[in-house]
Amino acid sequence: MHNLKLWTASNKNNNLSKFISTLKNLKFNSYFDLHKWSIEHKNDFWNEIWRFTKIIGELKGKVYLHNKEFIKCQFFQNSKINYSENCLSKNNDTDAIIFYSENKLRKSLTWKQLREKVFKLSYFLKKNNVYKFDRIAAILPNLPETVVSFLATSQIGAIWTSCSSDFGARAIIDRFKQIEPKILIISDYYYYNQKKIYTTKIVPEILENISSIEKIIVIPYEKEKANLNVNFKYIEWFSIQKSNYKNEIFERFEFNHPLYILYSSGTTGVPKCIVHGAGGSLIQHKKEHQLHCNINENDKVFYFTTCGWMMWNWLVSSLASKASIVLYDGSPFIPNYETLFDIAEIEKIKFFGTGAKYIDTIKNQKINIIKKFNLPKLEIIASTGSPLVNESFEYVYKFIKKDIHLASISGGTDIVSCFVLGNPSLDVFSGEIQCAGLGMDVDIYDEAGSSLTNLKGELVCKSSFPSKPIYFWNDKNFKKYKEAYFKNFENIWCHGDYSKKTINNGYIIYGRSDATLNSGGIRIGTAELYGVIENMDEISESLAVDRQVRNDTEVILFVVMNKNYKLSDKIIDSIKYNLKNSLSPKHVPKKIFSVYEIPKTRSGKIVELIIKKIINGEDISNTEMLINPHCLKEYQDIYNLIN
Repeated sequence: MHNLKLWTASNKNNNLSKFISTLKNLKFNSYFDLHKWSIEHKNDFWNEIWRFTKIIGELKGKVYLHNKEFIKCQFFQNSKINYSENCLSKNNDTDAIIFYSENKLRKSLTWKQLREKVFKLSYFLKKNNVYKFDRIAAILPNLPETVVSFLATSQIGAIWTSCSSDFGARAIIDRFKQIEPKILIISDYYYYNQKKIYTTKIVPEILENISSIEKIIVIPYEKEKANLNVNFKYIEWFSIQKSNYKNEIFERFEFNHPLYILYSSGTTGVPKCIVHGAGGSLIQHKKEHQLHCNINENDKVFYFTTCGWMMWNWLVSSLASKASIVLYDGSPFIPNYETLFDIAEIEKIKFFGTGAKYIDTIKNQKINIIKKFNLPKLEIIASTGSPLVNESFEYVYKFIKKDIHLASISGGTDIVSCFVLGNPSLDVFSGEIQCAGLGMDVDIYDEAGSSLTNLKGELVCKSSFPSKPIYFWNDKNFKKYKEAYFKNFENIWCHGDYSKKTINNGYIIYGRSDATLNSGGIRIGTAELYGVIENMDEISESLAVDRQVRNDTEVILFVVMNKNYKLSDKIIDSIKYNLKNSLSPKHVPKKIFSVYEIPKTRSGKIVELIIKKIINGEDISNTEMLINPHCLKEYQDIYNLIN
């Protein structure tokens, strides 16, 4: 089934082709020639991206300053921008933000209203002694006010950081305590799965642990006022917004001024605080939005995300291309599996982004979107968070829309963007990410650091790019930074994805390198197994880890059964048969167990590493980043059973 062609672009008159036509005196026979040029001529390429995507700011001096150390290479060193100015350049009465909650609340903000709200909050922050480089932390649902708060923060050069509302107190303290925020912004409550959950409950514990917080702002989820019965002082969002004062000044900061702090998942200790620059994030996002996703002014862009996942940051930057953003807060399956497509139809969404697990879920539920919805405006579906398997690619074309650009994308929190992603001018092949991003010097290496094609290895980036982290917080001499990306290959960014470059110049990602299985000396990407297993009617989800046995390892598989099925010898035989036939005898697990739940992070990624530790009898810590830590007991019991 591999390499089945699913889509050929019919509209070649897209932003990518327009960009190529503006590169006078340069001729490219293919996208891959353009890509090669974008890496070899960083100065010219990024200069052209600034110009083509119409970045607002002062472009001065050399675009790229090379340093023999990857981390120390500089982009746009003498240039200046204000991120918020770029996102708020539109000022009319059309919608900038449209919001839906799972309980059918819809609200919207026009571009004029968005600017007004940002200016009022930034005035308040300045009045309350928030200066550039100060940190503002938020524990918020995915509301329009969350976007307002972020843009007001970046307007005055302060640094934004956020966790979604479903984070527990410990997870929030682990993150925010390190960066010492001055202001905390929260909502009174939020909804998930038809439950009303109060955010205010965790605030006393946070205040007890983080002494730097001077003021708390409370945003009401649905009413005009919050009116809380709490034992801490707070400022009503309402009172800030009804004031007549506003700050309309966009001071321009240096291109690499810090914009926000994102956090590593914390699977291996306290989360690392990754600081991203305003200019690097903006230019990278505008390149991806306009050239790779063909997003234009007035388009509606949707990503199913929380504000604790980097896809939220990526989504907000769409405002800088004068596109409107659609936000959703709550469970994507309330009241039914089609909810998000309902919104896509009503709002005439052009770009629909989600996690691979969401597509896998509606595929397993056999949801037929084509039959129920009319989606003429929908042009691109993006999927990320984990590898999208062949069957899910094919499901999209059969049951969602036939003429659709399906862009599987992959990068992450570390670069707040993508290494490999979609392309509106290239064919889509089943199971493959279409190409490496422009300006991204991506390759696949074997363990010795040699380049591979059509063989599996490590996804690397061989030269610098603008959206690399500017630094990690409290990281002397870049020690944690170097440890995170440069310990495998000298001066080459190693991303930790086990991948393959295909004969189509596309990419397949087989899972995280640290979670790959090692069976009889053969490295196996977990995504390969899941693709086969989750295609079985009886099975909803799966997770595989390897367990150390004397001098070798054995693969242990955990499966979540679909309703009406129980794991039987017959199903076990069937799993083994399918894996042996579709993959190889090496892929067949030694033991198979039925479990009720697979542990996941709050952004829906499955967490193999914690289970690998449990099954190998190692201690685990930091389970706060899981949305369902209660399920770990099941795995602990299985460990006790097999030992």
